[in-house]
Parts: sequence; structure tokens; C-alpha cells
Amino acid sequence: MFRDSESSPLAAAGSTARLRPLRVGMVGIGTVGGGTWDVLRRNQQEIRGRAGRGIEIVAVAARNLTRAAQVLAGANVQLTGDAIALARDPGIDVLVEVAGGTGPAREWLLCAIAHGKHVVTANKALLAEHGGEIFAAAERAGVVVAYEAAVAVSIPIIKALREGLAANRIEWVAGIVNGTTNFILSKMRDEGLRFAEALAQAQALGYAEADARLDIDGIDAAHKTALLAANAFGTPVRLDQVQVEGIAQLQAQDVARAERLGFRVKLLGIARRRDDGIELRVHPALVPARHLLAQVDGAMNGVLVKSDAAGLTMYYGAGAGAQQTASAVIADLVDVARLQGASATQRVPHRAFHPDALRPLSVLTGGQVCTRHYLRVPVAPGVAAQADVLAVLRACEVPVQSFRQEIDDDGVAQLLFLTQEVPERRVAQALRDLARTAGVMGAVTRLRVEMLE
Repeated sequence: MFRDSESSPLAAAGSTARLRPLRVGMVGIGTVGGGTWDVLRRNQQEIRGRAGRGIEIVAVAARNLTRAAQVLAGANVQLTGDAIALARDPGIDVLVEVAGGTGPAREWLLCAIAHGKHVVTANKALLAEHGGEIFAAAERAGVVVAYEAAVAVSIPIIKALREGLAANRIEWVAGIVNGTTNFILSKMRDEGLRFAEALAQAQALGYAEADARLDIDGIDAAHKTALLAANAFGTPVRLDQVQVEGIAQLQAQDVARAERLGFRVKLLGIARRRDDGIELRVHPALVPARHLLAQVDGAMNGVLVKSDAAGLTMYYGAGAGAQQTASAVIADLVDVARLQGASATQRVPHRAFHPDALRPLSVLTGGQVCTRHYLRVPVAPGVAAQADVLAVLRACEVPVQSFRQEIDDDGVAQLLFLTQEVPERRVAQALRDLARTAGVMGAVTRLRVEMLE
């Protein structure tokens, strides 16, 4: 552990009272836990100066104690295989959970809270699924649940929403919050790869797991979007109401065609306030190529916030990595270390708003959401099929902003449409009608278009 040489009740030189170090118990010593240990060790003087006291990891719970001992390299840290015992340990002040999962991790956090300990976690799935229960328990116990590392890793977006933008009415948040899918989409655009080829590269480089469904199906981004919305709008975490669409069905030809039309395809998490409720959605979308979010490439993350006073603010940084995640975990520990003497009412609320100010805003269904759209319709040669397609769009009240025809490598004519903003229920009806239209030669591809103005 990291012992503070100036942690006696009184500093050696002078009479200024010193706080004892914050004692940390950590569950997990894998990639993130190891990174947290390394950064704390490397920057302990800097961190002490910011926190006003030392921060010491005094105990670690891990499944593989031999590996844990190797990572800790002989340091004076208690090792245990029992995370619940660590959560109950009266010798620690805060439990850091970096092991992942949503079953045992929920029990560890609730146990630590019940024993009066603050909690720091990087576990977005846990908070998206059980955040309401965990936050309520923490509020009753008068302790803190801190989770900056759970969303966009190195980007302090939770702190920005809860503190930096506290004077604002947030209108919307839109972000690239999954580095794996952004890497895949960048490869598809830059190298013309098919989805499967780009995914294989991501797996080979360690950006994607062997089972990448949480990433490519949009579930990881949905966890983060639900947490962003709660902090932006002061509403409970609503994971079950996020509309989610991944990128597994995305075709390279649509990525290339979007580029020719002046757009880039990104997997976006969007939380938007409307007069009649809020939108919560994750899906691939065309973004104008000159837009700031369109420039976020590779495994990087970017989040854009629109608020009434600050206007548009952009946050950019690494969305994964041991040291990057550790940066956010330790920032939360510094906040906890500064809490000495502060009452619960003076602390930053878990979801930006105090519990009595939370509002269960209604979440709009997919059919109620209004967006622009890109449509690719394969058609038979000749003007008749084009006229039939336009007639269907008119009948369904889908306003067309522009369209063009291209011939693909197989000689099939493709009609490319960009629509104006329109309720999605009308587009859904148009897709059903087009599937029954004689001149349409295959499935119609639909992607949303987000101007993010």
C-alpha cells in the first residue's frame, strides 16, 4: 500500500492538522485494477496534493490471488478471495469495484453501502441495470456512489453534467461512447472493409472481445446513454426504455455512399429532451463529415452536449485502456477523499439532481421520434420504378430533401434518398409499403441522419 509519510495527526513542521489517508479496498486487480494501482503509485504525491490527504489501497479481493500478488509486487496489501468480507471490513473507508458483472457486484456494493462505506465503480452495466436500487441505498446510508469511469472512461462527462453545466437546462446529449464500434466503422470507411473484416481486426488488436455482442449490438452504448440521460435531465436511469440498434447489419456500401453524400456513419447514443418527453436511443447514424463528432476516429470517444446557457460543448478522449480508466477511478477517489466534514446535503447528487427533484419524464417510443433518414432502395431499371417509390414516400408523408440514382457493382440500380425530419412511424410504414412495391428489387436500407445542430 502507499503509506503517507506525513499522515500523523499533526504535521512535523507546524500545527496544521492532517487527515489520515483514505483507506481503499479494491475488488478486482485485472486490467483496470492493475492500472489503478500503477497510477496511484506513480502519482501519489500529485494526488495527495489535490486530495488534501493520502489515498492508500490497503486490501484487494481477487479470484486469482497468485496473479494479484504478482501485480502488487510484494506491497503491504491484504489479499483475500472474499469480496463480501472486504465490503464489510471496518478497516477500509471506500470500496472500489473494478471486477465487472452485474450479479455479485451488486451484492458487493450494497454490502459496502450497508456498512457505511463510499463506493467507486467503473461498472456501467451494473448501474444501468441496478442504479436506482444502489443510489437509493447510498442516499439512505449517507454515502457516495461515484462512477466517472463508467461512461467514456477518460472523458469527465459525468462531472461536466453534474457540476460544470449545473447552471444549464440540458437540451440533448449525443455521443460516440463505444470505442470498439467506432474503430470498426473507421476501418469500414477508410479501408472499405466489410463489417466482419473490420470486426476481426478489432478483435486481433484487443479492441473487441471474442464475443463482441455487447459492443456491436449497441448494448454497451445503451448502458452509458441511460446514465448520461439521468444526469442530463434529472430522471431515473431508464435502460429498459432505450431504443437500441447495433452495427452488425451495416453494409460497407452504405458507409461508402454516406461518405460520397458528405456524411460519416457513427454509432451514436442520443438523449434528447422534447416537449412531450425524452428520446433515448442508440443506433448508427449519418453525421455531416465536417461535424466535430465525425472527426472522432478509431477507438476514441466523443460526447457533445447542447445546453441553454453554455451552448454546444464537446468532450473528447480515449474510451478504453487501463491507465485511462484508472484516471477516472482515481478522480472519484479524490472527490471522496475531500468529503471529510461535508454533510450529505452538501455533496454532488448521484444523478446531478437531489432525490426530491428527480422527475420520471416519459420516454418517447420509436414511432414518436422525429429524425432525418437515409434510404437506399434497390429498384428495377427505368423511370417507372423510381416513380413508384416516390409515390409511396408521398403517400406515407415522408418528405424527400434530395435523391439520386447510382448503379452498384452488380449492375443494380440504387435510389438514394435523404429525407427531411419526419416521425419514424411514417418511415416505418413507408418501408412496409416499399417491400410490397413491384419495382423494388430487395430490402430497403434505412439509417438515421443526425445533423447535431
